[in-house]
Amino acid sequence: MSSVHLTFNTGNFYKHCDWLAKMDADLAGIINQHGYPPMWTRPASFQSLILFILEQQVSLASAYAAFKKLKERIGFVTPSKILALSDAELRTCYFSRQKIVYARELAMAVQKKRLILKRLNDAHEDEVRHQLKKIKGIGDWTVDVYLMHSLQRTDLFPLGDIALVNSLKEVKRLPKDVSREKMLKIAEPWRPYRTIASMILWHAYIQKRGIKLRG
Repeated sequence: MSSVHLTFNTGNFYKHCDWLAKMDADLAGIINQHGYPPMWTRPASFQSLILFILEQQVSLASAYAAFKKLKERIGFVTPSKILALSDAELRTCYFSRQKIVYARELAMAVQKKRLILKRLNDAHEDEVRHQLKKIKGIGDWTVDVYLMHSLQRTDLFPLGDIALVNSLKEVKRLPKDVSREKMLKIAEPWRPYRTIASMILWHAYIQKRGIKLRG
């Protein structure tokens, strides 16, 4: 695979964690205390993108509750099934007014082939970002987590993610008002494996708070 989009998998994930641990004592400390992070991945699918939309700016528990309700109603999530639901039906699945719009926009783009997800699998990160951000409701955070978890690209560091930012501040003992530039500078030595560093930091955040993840 071209070096423009290095990917991680079960064969190299722990090696990347070990490389980061050698590079950074704080990341090594997380692994020593909590073990390796899970290799959080999801299929590169429409259903995954719907879950990422549900996860925008809410707790994971809230997003999973909505996603579970949706799956109970329609089973595997497809564009045609989303478009067949009324606003009222989506609201019973805990979709907000905005997320009803976003889910429909995504469903229509995929159904009308304005967005062909399979073509993104081997595309350059910039092209993935360009195509996905054409869809109303999909911004940089959603693109970042799709690249990380579904396309398994190795070098994303989504500073739009509150849990990641808070974990970085805790682990690196940073002031609350630390600048974005400072956080990016701290992460710079972790290239080209900032995705894996993010997973280590999320792991620390989750373990510290005793959060139970599902899905």
